Amino acid sequence: MEKKNIDWANLGFGYVETDKRFVANYKDGAWDKGALISDSTVAISECAGVLQYAQTCFEGLKAYTTEDGHIVTFRPDLNAARMKASCERLEMPVFPEERFIQAVSDTVAANEAYVPPYGSGATLYVRPFMFGSSAVIGVSPADEYQFRVFTTPVGPYFKGGVKPLTIRVSDFDRAAPHGTGHIKAGLNYAMSLYAIVDAHQKGFDENMYLDPATRTKVEETGGANFLFVTRDNKVVTPKSDSILPSITRRSLVTVAKEYLGLEVEEREVAFEEVKDFAECGLCGTAAVISPVGKIVDHGNEICLPSGMTEMGPVTKKLYETLTGIQMGRIEAPEGWIHVIK
Repeated sequence: MEKKNIDWANLGFGYVETDKRFVANYKDGAWDKGALISDSTVAISECAGVLQYAQTCFEGLKAYTTEDGHIVTFRPDLNAARMKASCERLEMPVFPEERFIQAVSDTVAANEAYVPPYGSGATLYVRPFMFGSSAVIGVSPADEYQFRVFTTPVGPYFKGGVKPLTIRVSDFDRAAPHGTGHIKAGLNYAMSLYAIVDAHQKGFDENMYLDPATRTKVEETGGANFLFVTRDNKVVTPKSDSILPSITRRSLVTVAKEYLGLEVEEREVAFEEVKDFAECGLCGTAAVISPVGKIVDHGNEICLPSGMTEMGPVTKKLYETLTGIQMGRIEAPEGWIHVIK
C-alpha cells in the first residue's frame, strides 16, 4: 500500500487523525461484535459515567515497520492483560484479551498507509481505551460502555537527539496507598497534570514521586517507571504495589538479564540510595528510556555521574538492544513481536 504523503522526519509527538478506528459497545451485559469506522467523533450523553465520575481507562503501544518490511506491534498481550486489570479495578466490563489484540491488529492494518517506513524514526502510536457511556447521576458504575482503538503517526520522542532530563522530587502524591496507582486509569493522569505543569514552570522536565505512605521510597513519574544503574553496573528498578507495571520496564529487565548478562534487582528503592547510583532512566512506550542527569530535592542537587550530555553507557546498551528487538535487527524472545502484515 502506498504511504501517505507525510514528512516522517519532522513529525511531532501529537495527534494526527487517521482513516479508521475500531469501536465496540457494551449493552445489556454483552459486547457487540464491533466494527472499523471512519468517524473520529464520539457522541455520548452529557450525563455519561466517564464525564461525571471519570470511569475510563486506556492503553498505549506502537506499531513499527521492521528492517525486513513487516508491520508489527510489541507485546500487545501485556497491554490486553493490563487493561483487563484496569477494568476490573474500575468496575468496568473486561474487553476479552484475544479481541483486544485482534482489534489492535485490525486498526493498524486498516491504517497501513500511516505506518512510518523503517529508518524514519517515526512509529504509529496505538491508543485503545474504554469509558462509561450511559447516563449516571448517582455514584455507581455505568450500565453501558464503549471500547475504541485509534492510531496516530508520531515522530521520535527525542527530536534533535537525546538530552538527559532534570527532574524534581515532588511534594504531591501520584497515588494513594491501596488506590489506583497500579492501573492505567485516566484519573491518575488527571491528578498528575497540576504537578507536571508546575514542574515545567519551575524549569524541571518531570516529577519524581515518592511512596505516599512514608515518602521515603522512589515510586515513578507521572507516566513512566524508574530504572537505575549502580556503579558496578547492576540494574535496579523500584517495586511497589502503587506504581504502574510498565511493559517497557519489564522488557528492559529481561534484556538486561538475558541479552546483556547484567544482574537485576526489582525491589524497594529508598530515596537515600539515589545519590549513590551511576545512571537513571525513565521507562515508557513513548521514548523507551529517557535518561535523567539531575534530580533536585528541594534545592539539593543530585547529579548523576552519567552527566547531562548523553545516556549513560548501560542505559544506552539497554535502549539500543530493546529498540533493535522492536525493529527486527535483533532476534526477539518468543512471543514479543506480534506480526500484523
